[in-house]
Amino acid sequence: MKKTDNTILLTGGTSGIGKALLQKFYGLGNHVIVVSGNSKNLEELQIEFPEIVTFKCDLSKQIEVAELIRQCKEHHPDINLLINNAGIQYNYRLDEETYPNSLIEKELRINLLSPIEIIQGLIPILVTKSNAAIINVSSILAIVPKQSAPVYCASKAGLHIFTKALRYQLEDSKIKVFEILPPLVDTPMTEGRGTGKISPEQLVEEFMSKFSRDQFEISIGKARTLRYLRRLSPALADNILKKN
Repeated sequence: MKKTDNTILLTGGTSGIGKALLQKFYGLGNHVIVVSGNSKNLEELQIEFPEIVTFKCDLSKQIEVAELIRQCKEHHPDINLLINNAGIQYNYRLDEETYPNSLIEKELRINLLSPIEIIQGLIPILVTKSNAAIINVSSILAIVPKQSAPVYCASKAGLHIFTKALRYQLEDSKIKVFEILPPLVDTPMTEGRGTGKISPEQLVEEFMSKFSRDQFEISIGKARTLRYLRRLSPALADNILKKN
């Protein structure tokens, strides 16, 4: 894949992995459209990266996702690269807490349903481009779950399998389908959780080298090690994250 001269739609680009992806692609001269549900964060981002386009969209609301797709088709038909990065994680035990169904639904919509809807909505644009790609950011927790975030793990496992199946569907098209499987990354979402985190910038550097070589399923750092361990001893790999 080309790393320059792209028009990119990036969700969750105001912090963490998304902002690191924005910094890298923006620095390479790409045109980036950044999606976030937080207007203030988008305004601050616009000052830092004056050439970006920003779009406020709450990805937990289907009606706003539909409007995002409509706006992209009407005003940004040159999009050739879609990065589904936005995600949320709630840690809780289903056997100890009464957890609102609305928050369970929000986690599933942002992490799984909205990316699928955006992809389905933008495929008619992407398929017309000679250099087109979909990049889904999932998690090593899609492969080896932890007990404290069952819905998050399920949503990322769903995104992982969806991405693989989508790659099969599009393998005869011009659209390349990538997946990033991060380990624990130092982002606002993981604040106060775990140790041994890598920085978003480290993740992006490793991703970019493999992206340019068309490595479609990209496990980063310790995620790569854990996947290898799981092939050797599934029980051992599961036990490493089970109590987290």
